[in-house]
Amino acid sequence: MEFYQLSASGFADKIQVPRSSISHLLSGRNKPSLDFVMKVVKEFNQVELYWLLNGKGNFPTTVPPIEPDNTKVAQKGKAPEVKENEPLKEDLRSNDIERIVIFFKNGTFKEYLK
Repeated sequence: MEFYQLSASGFADKIQVPRSSISHLLSGRNKPSLDFVMKVVKEFNQVELYWLLNGKGNFPTTVPPIEPDNTKVAQKGKAPEVKENEPLKEDLRSNDIERIVIFFKNGTFKEYLK
């Protein structure tokens, strides 16, 4: 909240939870739910899920977020340009891909499931 310069009520409004939820979390009365955690990560792109859950990694994140809808494929740290309606290479057409995991140097990762 401090990083984004938000009050507790402003933070609650931003992630669309009741203001009392923030009060209960800050006082230690309640633990955050998975829904709450996901709302924070979705709304604030500098908050890395691994950091939020484990306190390890960096905050604010030093790696720009990758959107799951992104059609680019990471390659040697750089994503190639992909034009709309451009056919994918043969190895990327396979329906056998179940998940993609990207590991970052700061110890965090992003996982995308089919």
